[in-house]
Amino acid sequence: MTELAVAMSLLLIALLPLSYSILSERRLARALYQRAVAMELVDGELEVLAAGAWRAFAPGVHEYPVRAGAATNLPPGRFVLTVSAERLRLEWQPASGGHGGPVVREVQLR
Repeated sequence: MTELAVAMSLLLIALLPLSYSILSERRLARALYQRAVAMELVDGELEVLAAGAWRAFAPGVHEYPVRAGAATNLPPGRFVLTVSAERLRLEWQPASGGHGGPVVREVQLR
């Protein structure tokens, strides 16, 4: 019985760090996936805006609606468009940390 208890404790000692490592990798992979989705959306929307759609927005800071289906794969957050006389800036800001961080793209007008 003692040998069984020692063997189980050694197995447990070996598996705990391994399980923690797997869970950490899973969180990292999810955050990187969400960042990649956010970058694709921001890049695509900024390209459309730079082509002339920015004229529908007055100068200032605006909530930017994104209708892409891939946006459902993002955690809660918001897209913010900043329009000035010389620049467009589109940013995705996650509501909480651990989701890949904000994604920002800017383009010069004219």
